[in-house]
Amino acid sequence: MPDANPFEQLSLQELRSRSSLKWRAYPEDVLPLWVAEMDVPLAEPVVRAITDAVARGDTGYSVGRSYARALSDFAAERWAWNGLDPARTALVPDVMLGVVELLRLVTGPGDAVVVTSPVYHAFYSFVKHMDRRVVEAPLTAGSRLDFAALESAFEDAARGGSAAFLLCSPHNPTGTVHTRDELERVADLADRFGVRVVADEIHAPLVLPGARFVPYLSVAGASSGFSVMAASKAWNLPGLKCAVAIAGPDAAPDLARMPAEVSHGPSHLGALAHTAALRDGGPWLDAALAGLDANRRLLGRLLGEHLPAVTWTPPEASYLAWLDCTALRLADPAAGGTAEENAAAAEPAPVFLAQARVALGSGRSFGTGGAGHVRLNFATSTAILTDAMRLMGAVAGRS
Repeated sequence: MPDANPFEQLSLQELRSRSSLKWRAYPEDVLPLWVAEMDVPLAEPVVRAITDAVARGDTGYSVGRSYARALSDFAAERWAWNGLDPARTALVPDVMLGVVELLRLVTGPGDAVVVTSPVYHAFYSFVKHMDRRVVEAPLTAGSRLDFAALESAFEDAARGGSAAFLLCSPHNPTGTVHTRDELERVADLADRFGVRVVADEIHAPLVLPGARFVPYLSVAGASSGFSVMAASKAWNLPGLKCAVAIAGPDAAPDLARMPAEVSHGPSHLGALAHTAALRDGGPWLDAALAGLDANRRLLGRLLGEHLPAVTWTPPEASYLAWLDCTALRLADPAAGGTAEENAAAAEPAPVFLAQARVALGSGRSFGTGGAGHVRLNFATSTAILTDAMRLMGAVAGRS
């Protein structure tokens, strides 16, 4: 028997008892649909792995390749990818810190890192903090890779130094799943310009019905690239820090140069939890994917009912909806200027927070192409999602 829908198992009162960022960043009258946490109980195999470890005092440093082997088996079963060799992996504290360490291996201060905007906002802050230069290659209007823009960005990035491409696959915030043909074109361009590809594939297990995930390192020409993967998003384990950095065959010598101290950062409990999720959490994941697919359809209906002027492309992966709110012309009463000026300039997220008491991700933080958008997390109950959309619709109706 399949697991029950995990999004319908916790009440709003139970969720508000949580002490994580999602439920503590805003006052209790706000419905938080912003940060990437899911409103679910943990999968039973994960709970058992953590509690058993704590009971035996197994809370030391993480070691070995159990996580990598579990990920390799998962990749073979779910994505028909048999090329994830645990010998070409390293444990890292989490996906973004793993990305940082890989970028340190293949670029230096002042070098360029290409991103496909609008893209996960942490890409900008981490790259800039490393003293690297961000070069944007904006997506097409349909939220797919723009290869003319990518070629121009690679040419710019490779001029005068080493360069890397930080690939978000599946893409955050749009939910786009890149095809094999698209990824092969990325690999070809990267080889032509000498750009090293680092793929953030944290949302890979969350590809929804109708799409298929293709690991970047599985495509032709990607042997000099890297990937970083984790079970954290798919099984809601972001607070149990651990991830796996994977090198293509030609990149293995670079991965071997990663400082040994990096391996001290991952949480041992995190590694145990992620391994249990990958090995034994398949039925729970399937139930979650079915619930997310249902919520994706529900969100489309609710948008048509409450916010018909909002446009979106239903995501192919994950639980993040990228909503274009520019046609709403929401007015921020706290801003100066005329009402018309305010409506033209207002970012929708703060307006929805102030007037609807719904917290969303601000599109502007995702770079070029993000203004006027919000990122909405629909990994919640139908009751919370319905209530949030009703409140947002009421605000839009007053503008």
